[in-house]
Amino acid sequence: MVERQGQAAPDAVLTRIGQVVMLHHAGDREEARHRLLDLWAEIGEHGDPLLRCTLAHYLADTQDDPADELAWDLRALTAAEEEIAGDGPASRDGSLAVRAFYPSLHVSLAADYAGLGERDAARTHLRRARGAAAALTDDRYAEGVWTAIRRLESRLDEGGGGSGGGTWGTPPRQRP
Repeated sequence: MVERQGQAAPDAVLTRIGQVVMLHHAGDREEARHRLLDLWAEIGEHGDPLLRCTLAHYLADTQDDPADELAWDLRALTAAEEEIAGDGPASRDGSLAVRAFYPSLHVSLAADYAGLGERDAARTHLRRARGAAAALTDDRYAEGVWTAIRRLESRLDEGGGGSGGGTWGTPPRQRP
């Protein structure tokens, strides 16, 4: 595992990710995707797991193809699992942040699978989202996650279809 080389670099990259996310939310999806991909190339496939998790989670939102969105959300989950499995003080700090991300990661994956018509996989990730969300504090992030879980459960119960996180009401991606 690649060790973090101080907090300045990860914090600077997280700030840059946040700036690109604001660009995306302002409506420039294509430019946001290109900038996020540049950041992905910069940190690399084996870079800091917290950064990869955060970046892949946001990159998923910029995808046009539901299968590509799923692929990026799966990368985010893989990076989160690497972060949790890491050791050392920096990794422990990062794993706390990643644990707060788990509910949103699983809601996003549930929405991805639902959008692709894979209802069983969607329900599996909704159960995981619900379990992870139980540990969240009572704040706006948790409220958004719980709202997204309920919406997606309702749509799955109704037999509805759809594609991507926006259709299913996933919460805005945010750094916990």
